[in-house]
Amino acid sequence: MYRIGIDVGGTFTDTVAVDDAGRVTLAKAASTPADPSLGVMDGIARLAAALGTAPAPLLAETERIVHGTTVATNALLERKGARVGLLTTEGHRDVIEMREGLKPERYNLRMAAPEPLVPRARRLGVRERLRADGGVAVGLDGRSLGRAVDRLRRAGVEAVAVCYLHAYRAGRHEAATAEALARALPDVYVSLSSLVLPQIKEYERVSTTVVNAYVGPALSRYLSRLRDRLAEAGYRGPVLIMQSHGGVVPIAEAVRLAAGAVLSGPAGGVAGSRYCARLIGTDDLIPFDMGGTSTDISLVVGGRAQLAADRGVAGHRVALPSLDIVSLGAGGGSIAWVDAGGILQVGPQSAGAEPGPACYGKGGRAATVTDANLVLGYLDAGNFLGGRARLDTAAAGRAVDQLAARLGTDRMAAAAGVHAVVNTRMADGIRLVSVRRGVDPRRFALLAFGGAAGLHATDVARQLDIGRVVVPRVAAVLSAWGMLATDLRFEVVRTHVGDVKRVSASALRRLFTAMEAEGRRRLGAAFRGGVRIERAVDMRYGEQVFEVTVPLDGVDLAAPALMAQVVERFHRRHEELYTYSLPDQEPVLVNARLAVVGELPALPEEPPLPPRAAAGPASRRRVHLDRWVEAPVYDLDALAAGQAVPGPAVVETATTTVLLRPRDRAVVTPLGWLDVSL
Repeated sequence: MYRIGIDVGGTFTDTVAVDDAGRVTLAKAASTPADPSLGVMDGIARLAAALGTAPAPLLAETERIVHGTTVATNALLERKGARVGLLTTEGHRDVIEMREGLKPERYNLRMAAPEPLVPRARRLGVRERLRADGGVAVGLDGRSLGRAVDRLRRAGVEAVAVCYLHAYRAGRHEAATAEALARALPDVYVSLSSLVLPQIKEYERVSTTVVNAYVGPALSRYLSRLRDRLAEAGYRGPVLIMQSHGGVVPIAEAVRLAAGAVLSGPAGGVAGSRYCARLIGTDDLIPFDMGGTSTDISLVVGGRAQLAADRGVAGHRVALPSLDIVSLGAGGGSIAWVDAGGILQVGPQSAGAEPGPACYGKGGRAATVTDANLVLGYLDAGNFLGGRARLDTAAAGRAVDQLAARLGTDRMAAAAGVHAVVNTRMADGIRLVSVRRGVDPRRFALLAFGGAAGLHATDVARQLDIGRVVVPRVAAVLSAWGMLATDLRFEVVRTHVGDVKRVSASALRRLFTAMEAEGRRRLGAAFRGGVRIERAVDMRYGEQVFEVTVPLDGVDLAAPALMAQVVERFHRRHEELYTYSLPDQEPVLVNARLAVVGELPALPEEPPLPPRAAAGPASRRRVHLDRWVEAPVYDLDALAAGQAVPGPAVVETATTTVLLRPRDRAVVTPLGWLDVSL
């Protein structure tokens, strides 16, 4: 039996199949932005061909498919989501525009306010009001609701977000509103804040609920098409969708909580990185995922990825728990350009899958990072995607020449400049997730994956004084592979504001018990695997306006001194994050968080390389490293376990290329990975 992982990126759709013995087969297909399901089916066809079979027999022997999708992300980034209406408590319809009274660059007087996803004409107040304790101050006015629903019907909305004041305490008014919408607008996607994000802070709640409504219809249509195409091809098993928090859920849950998929693709890379940490015996990794459109960077500390609940995506707050990932507009397809001051810039604009870099021969004319790498000799023009495509060296040269003319320099200097600029940008991104958060990157290993990372990783690491770079053999498709190492995960959050001294241990236990029951219900009675419960609380000091999430792993809920343990954990976590704590102050407990994790069968470990003699270079190639160098080119699939490869050298597979610079030394691990010391 097989398990198939699918990751749809901006340029390529990656597919991976793992059999019961742990053997990995991979394939890449061009992404099809107009209908990503076409690229997925093409990827499955290529995967089947690599296994010597056809799609129908392969899918008949597949027990599950795990899919990371950019549909929700792209709908938000490109503002191509649904036509949304917002129903909220009378007098509060402008919260989404007022935000928190802040802007990302608070001292930039010329900065325009982000355009709301719902224009004011479709933001309607309804007469109702709940108190902060969940009691009813003003009952839901049926006539007011009816008028608002009728206006939304005449406005032709495709989705409706409902966010009433204090609905996190009691969702009855929102539930009644959903019933009215189902009667009047049966085909409209409905997003209720009491189900999407039942926690305090009105702007976060309304913004997340609106984002959910905005991307929900597009995600629903896509997943329906994909499910139908897979069924037509003979697949009868479950399709699980990667979520921003690093777990997977069935399609129905992914559609209900569509905002949970806005970081679906990058989350697969982090999940794979956690699995890699176990395989290479290190707990501290910096996942460095450089694809065709973007670079995603995160941290794995002590074998665990960091979660955040205050993410901003395309200027809109999504307050659902998600992996703490920094995304940069820096990938192989990122376009190099010259600003008004004559300074070379790279990205965030990308050539994408269509037309792609100039060297793809699809009509692209702008110089990209991939074009620069080809001009510098880092890529083999005749061996792209294992020889399935040939890169156009002349077109890449012409694109770089145009850039060089604008810079007033020559072709090689311009290409080297593009390579250096993008490396510096990515090194700064790593500083953002490490140094700026009090973490020393020098004690971490850099895990390089994604189609383009191998050409840049050692230079980026050297800029940060990182001494170790690891490149998995499945680097080009690690996100798709990593999704197969995930579990079902359902997050539950409840607000319970109060000074810790006023919150009893028994009250916290009852709260977690109720949350666990809800999470297990969402997991489903049909699930037969092991279940793991993860608990945390959001706390702050009294005068603070932000909370710190405090994991409660290892805390005994039955202990008489439960609250003392929770408080001690908070002080310690605050010290870790901000280098100080205030043990004399009584902290405030704001939210309780719980994850119900359904443990899926573990991913079989890939078998080690068979014994074989060390292989010499397959060829030699001129590469530009400050000057032209004749570098040996090695076939990674031919190298023996334990074999050392000194730089400068190039190590290639069908889907990725690794550049070793002078003073780099790579050793092949038993699994066929490259472990590079700088």
